[in-house]
Amino acid sequence: MSYNPAQRSARLGPLTYPHRADMAFSCIDQDRDGIIKKEDLKETYSQLGKLNVSDEELEAMLQEGKGPINFTVFLTLFGEKLNGTDPEDTILAAFKLFDPSATGFVNKDEFRRLLLTQADKFTEEEVEQAFSLAPIDVSGNIDYKSLCYIITHGDEKEES
Repeated sequence: MSYNPAQRSARLGPLTYPHRADMAFSCIDQDRDGIIKKEDLKETYSQLGKLNVSDEELEAMLQEGKGPINFTVFLTLFGEKLNGTDPEDTILAAFKLFDPSATGFVNKDEFRRLLLTQADKFTEEEVEQAFSLAPIDVSGNIDYKSLCYIITHGDEKEES
């Protein structure tokens, strides 16, 4: 069965824990064979700009699964890693990968390009929906710390 990102919103509905894990798994399973392998991890790190991950580090990650990492195993590992972790911190850490200078901002145009072209590609509509709540300055930079707060606590404008 082919994955159709254009139907992501309708298919997933509200993003609950299993849905977020499904999206994460899809991003990491680069060859879409249903199993995360060392090559998948290496390509994922490469897309995030980290090119110097050793084979030993990748093997250690795979060993946590104690066998092939299919979605069920990934869901268990993902849950174990997130258990006791503030979701806001987790999202913030993900955004920091796109902010090597630690400015607290990511460029909207570059982030749009990544969302439209990498891994589990977003549609234009999905990008626009994501950016509709994002605090973007006049230079076109997203304040990702504020966006993380909005994602985890809700938007005050929506609640009024």
